[in-house]
This record gives sequence, structure tokens and C-alpha cells, in this order.
Amino acid sequence: MAEQVAARWSPEQVAGLAPDPASAKAGRGLAVPAKWSGAGASARAVWGSCKGSGAKPYRTVVELAGPAFKCTCPSRKFPCKHALGLLLLWSAEQVPFAAEEPDVATWLAEREARASRAERKPDAPKDLEAAAKRAQERLARVTAGAAELRGWLADRVGAGLASFESSGFADGSGSGGGAEQLRAVAARMIDAQAPGLAGGLRRAAGLLGRGRDWPGDLLAELSLLYVLAGAALRLDELPAPLAETVRTRLGFSAGTAQVLESGERVADQWLVTGAVDDEQDNLRTRRTWLRGRHSGRVALVLSFAPPGRPLDSSLPPGYVVPGELAFHPGALPLRALVADRTQAVPTPIPRGDTVADALASFADALAVDPWLDRWPVLLSDLTPARHAGGWALSDVDGAALPLLPGVDPWPLLALAAEHPVTLAAELTPAGLRPLTCWHPNGVVRL
Repeated sequence: MAEQVAARWSPEQVAGLAPDPASAKAGRGLAVPAKWSGAGASARAVWGSCKGSGAKPYRTVVELAGPAFKCTCPSRKFPCKHALGLLLLWSAEQVPFAAEEPDVATWLAEREARASRAERKPDAPKDLEAAAKRAQERLARVTAGAAELRGWLADRVGAGLASFESSGFADGSGSGGGAEQLRAVAARMIDAQAPGLAGGLRRAAGLLGRGRDWPGDLLAELSLLYVLAGAALRLDELPAPLAETVRTRLGFSAGTAQVLESGERVADQWLVTGAVDDEQDNLRTRRTWLRGRHSGRVALVLSFAPPGRPLDSSLPPGYVVPGELAFHPGALPLRALVADRTQAVPTPIPRGDTVADALASFADALAVDPWLDRWPVLLSDLTPARHAGGWALSDVDGAALPLLPGVDPWPLLALAAEHPVTLAAELTPAGLRPLTCWHPNGVVRL
């Protein structure tokens, strides 16, 4: 019984499952024992019936390992408010441990059977041959696209950056002819199945006319694209780790099964330093950063979900997760999959680095992977300071880093008003993006 209680999730982990703020609020409203009947929990699942607007209560079951959700309510959101409310009750130790009811056990058995069949299904030789053929065809298209891009970049940059303005860009909005040409070439890179090159071109289009130093920023972006396209043309000549990095930057990615089978494994106590949620092209993405307490390794775990579906919340910021990660191949192994883990536990304020150490680590990482656009840092004893009309964070040595333009500084400034704080952030060439703040009264996700 005690083991079951120790394994319960925190309210923050449950809230992280909510597909939107409205669902989270509705779930909190249902986290009342009086609204539930027949609620119970086992080592595998939580279940219960919740009175709704109809004559028959809604039956809700949550498989904890997935997590996976089943509810008889008509909601199209996953998890629905009933699943969230039930999990919040369970996290508050208000759901008793009980034997699994027949419908719960049957549903779990069906899920296990489907997973088992999927694991046992071998890849047919013809399927493997077809996959290899498709991979070769895609590589040929990417190589042709990279060659086209290098020629186009050489011509345009050779004519001078002013040629982007003279081709129709004039209003400083990034929406003129130069930007349109960059987007048109990006569309051709999509046709060539090189999304990494297309993404760089779209970023370059967004830099036109943005700020006083946009020509330098544009040249830097185009230079990195030129180098990446050149590397794509000589993949066979590159050292294997660097070739894997180039393939990843082009848009190729190793499959989950391949990474779990052959990726570098690192076991440690992983501090979850922060998470960032983005939404683009009808896909929600969560970047979760981890730092190994003993290995000192940093890792990036990605999770994806369509709108209305929950993102993985099993790695809550401010917690330590003992476990083993499997790293994707590359010259700078950074992205990882969670191969094995135990329950996340809270941690006291961690010891971070100085600003100088953080800058040095970012420089070392860029020397290995020049296309790296962000780097996770953990900084100690920070205080706010005014900087060039905005805000920066200064450490005990007086070194400071500016906040990323567009970041709302006030939540962080309120936390750091009386005491220096420890901060986890993404460090970019433009400044810091705060993620998690530790202060004397606790930890806050920003």
C-alpha cells in the first residue's frame, strides 16, 4: 500500500496532461470525492464513475503506464475533464487502493495484447528492401536540393545583401520580394524532402528588416545553410558522428526502435531543468531539458501531440528522475529517449554554473555542432539588472546575460526581487529564455 502511495503523481504532473487551460480548470472542479462513485486504484490504473448531465454516470479509466484514457463522456479532448479530475483525486490520496474491476482488467488486457502483437510482428524482407529503396531515393532528392541551394545562395550573396531589398523588399516587414524568394526556395526544399534546409530559409526570410543588425543576422543564417548544404553533398566523406549530425539537421531522424536498440545508454539521476511548449503546423511540441547529476550530461527529450491531445508530462520541471536515457547518434549527442525510469521526486535547489561557465559550455557545443541554435544552462545566484532598455540577469561575478527579446520579464523579476535565484534557461545568441526558477520558497515553471 505504501508503495502505491509513493508512486502517485503530483498535481503538477496531472495538470501537465491537460490539452488546454479550460480542461485543466474543469478537471480541478471535478476533483471532489462527492462527485465520484466506485473509484479505485491499482498498480496499473485508476477508475471511477462521475455523475454528469445524463442519467447514467460517465465511466472513466486511466492506464498509468501510458498514460492512456478511456471515458464514456462525449468529449473529444484527451484526456477529458473527468480523467483529469480523477487523477487529481488520486494524486491527493483520495482514491483507495482496490482490486481491478472486470471492465478495467479487460481493457488493460486488450491494450497489453495489442502492444504484444505489435512487438512480435517482424518486418518482412520485402518491407525492409522497400524502405531501403525509399531511403536512397530520398537521399538523392535531398542531395539534388542541396546542390541547387548552394548555387542559389552563392549567386544571391555574391550580388550583395542589398539585392534582397532591391528584389522588392522595401517596407521593413520581411514580407517583400526578397522574403518571398526565400520562401519560394524553401518550398522547393520541401519538395526535395529536406525540411532542415527549408526551415533555415524560412528563418532567414523572417530576419529581413528585423532590427538594426538584420544584415549580419541574415548573413549568419545563410552561411550556416550554405555549410549544411555543402555537407549534404559529401556525407560519405564525413566522420560517422558528424555525418549523423548533418543528417539530423537535414531532416533525417533515427527511428525510436533504432535508438533504443543501438543508441548510447546513460544511467543517472536526471534533473528536469525545464520544458518549453510550442505549436506549429497543427502539431504541439514539448522540449524537455535534463541534466545528469553524476555524468554532467545534458539531454533533450521531445514529445509531440496534435491539438487537443496531451503532451508527455512524466518529466516535471524541478524534479529528479532516476533512469536511463538512450541518445540519438551525432557528433554532439543531445536528443534522447527515456529507456527506463522510476518515479520523479522533488529536489532541493540545485547548484548551477556561473555565466562564464555557461557561455564556455555553449561555445564548446557550437564547436561540435555549428547549427545548434539553443543550449540548456543552469545558473546560480542571479539578480535582475537593467540592460539596453530591457533586462538582464547578473551573477555573483558581475557577468550578465540579457533576456531574449519578447520574453515577459515580470514573473522572473518578482521572484528575484528579494533574493538571488537559480534559473534554468535556454541560451540563444539573442539572449536567455527562462524556463524554471528556484527560489527560497520553491520552484516555479516560467
